Amino acid sequence: MSDEQSTKNAPLDELSFTVMGYISKSPHETFEAVAEPKQLSKYFTTGGAHGRLAPGAEVTWDFADFPGRFPVEVIDSVQDEKIVVAWAGTEHATAENTTTTFEFSPVDDGTRTLVTVTEQSWKTTVGGAEGAFGNCMGWTGMLAALKAWIEYGIDLREGFYK
Repeated sequence: MSDEQSTKNAPLDELSFTVMGYISKSPHETFEAVAEPKQLSKYFTTGGAHGRLAPGAEVTWDFADFPGRFPVEVIDSVQDEKIVVAWAGTEHATAENTTTTFEFSPVDDGTRTLVTVTEQSWKTTVGGAEGAFGNCMGWTGMLAALKAWIEYGIDLREGFYK
């Protein structure tokens, strides 16, 4: 059996997912639209984002359509390249925290950006799958809302979830 075949047949220990999309702005502009709380509040955190996504910052996200302010820990941030965040996991997580990584890759000589969002730490249970699929939907929506906001100034999230 080849290494590739044995990997395909290996037991699944954790659920994770990756979503991605192209933004017609530079990596710097796109990174700032995610890292800067005033911008993030315009298209994603309908109740507001507080604190820049920088290591050591006190950051919270609030969603008017899913009430409650969520503390967000910034694990890593590399300007214009990557942001890694975590927040308290649920009973359906494989770790104490659920971790999400945003990667910003230049495309077309830096005039566009491929944004990749990867989340991990979900158990291979019904509850873990529901959490992972729900968050996958959320991050896909976030990328679409980011694109609409940064390219056209349109808030897609307004009224979307209620």
